[in-house]
Formats: sequence, C-alpha cells, structure tokens
Amino acid sequence: MSRILAMEEIDKLPQLGAHHLPLRQVVVDALRQAILNKRLKPGEHLVEEQLAARLGVSRNPVREALRVLETEGLVDFNPRQGAFVTELSTEEAREIVEVRAALEGLCARLATRRCAPAVKAEIEALLKRGDQAVARDDFAELGELHTQVNEIIARAGHNRHLSGFVQSLREKTEWHYTSSLTWRAKLSWQEHAAVLRAIASGDEELAAVLASRHVSQVGSDSIARASSGSDGAPFPTG
Repeated sequence: MSRILAMEEIDKLPQLGAHHLPLRQVVVDALRQAILNKRLKPGEHLVEEQLAARLGVSRNPVREALRVLETEGLVDFNPRQGAFVTELSTEEAREIVEVRAALEGLCARLATRRCAPAVKAEIEALLKRGDQAVARDDFAELGELHTQVNEIIARAGHNRHLSGFVQSLREKTEWHYTSSLTWRAKLSWQEHAAVLRAIASGDEELAAVLASRHVSQVGSDSIARASSGSDGAPFPTG
C-alpha cells in the first residue's frame, strides 16, 4: 500500500546543495541509499518538491535522479500520481537470486583463476578471523567479514563490470529482506569459508559451484522464512 512521505522521514535525508560532485549523481546516490536502507520505504510516494527541499537542490536533478532509479528497478512511475518506491514481490526477489547465484559463481571462478599470492594470504587471515568470530558468537564481526569476503572475491577476479553488476543484485536482495545475520550467521560463514578455501587452493570449478549454491540456498531459506511469517523475514546476505 502506498503512502505519502512523512516529513520526519524527509528530515533524515542529507543536505546536498553544496556538494562538489556532479549534482545529479549525488542525488541519485543519496536517494538510492535511502531506498536500499528503507528510510524511503517500498510504496513510498516520492514527491519531487519535498525531496528537492530537503536535499537542498532544485526539482530538476531530483526528477532526473528518479528516472535513473526507475531504470534500476527501485522507482516506479504512476502516470497520474507520480513516482513511488518500488514494491518488490517475492517472485521478483526469487528471480534476482537466480541471476545472482549464476553470476556469483562466475565471480568465484575468476577470483580463483586470477588469485595472487597476496590475496591468498588475505584469505588465510580472513578464515582465521571468521573461525574465531564463530567460536565467540560475534555476529557483528561475522557481518563485517561477509562484506570483506565479497570485496576480496571482487578484487581477485579483476572484472569491474561484473563486480558492479553483482553488487547491484546484492543490494536488491538485501533491500527486499531485512539485512540480518543472526539466524543463519554461522552456516553462512561456513559456506563463505568453503568458497574461500576453494579459491585459495586453485579449484576453480569447486569455487564456482559453492558460491552459486550458497546464494541459492540463502535465497531459498530466506523466502521460506518470509513465507512462514517469521519476524522481519531477514535476508542474511550471500
């Protein structure tokens, strides 16, 4: 159900009028993060005048930014009512997971093929940190390690276009489900660790299969959890 953007929610958006980067891109980035972080919620009515006033810009860069976000699938336009934050269905989330699983496998394959000795040393250090975090139930550390796993695989693979596209898919899956690692944290780390070990050992095929399987399983578990009515329907990121 759509609703008008509340003033207290608009007040949480940053002032951007004095920013030195190209203004349209700054507005796009700010609104994208507000949507992905759910400060602007699915179904939210995005009124140009309100957004422009709060961001400290004119309506034109806001209008342009909303059109960019429409191409990314984050904003929908109603011919009579204007722009709204997209409400992503479970089926659409499932489709994104399917694409992401295939591409995460490719990321792992390239990372294995191009993994330099320095990266292997980073992986070993990361594995030790992860095992220690699991032993002490440190979910905050596991969340940080999740981000670092993705960063290492992206750097090792040396394909910026692939990494950028996969990152956008990660953001969309995390957007549909509340980001939370607590209910699947240890299992997710075990799956991440298996991928990293395969990369470090040079087993390209195994790394690809494990990375793809991990994303598919996380997606399936999260969709099942959402369907069962668990609070928050958290999506532990892959």
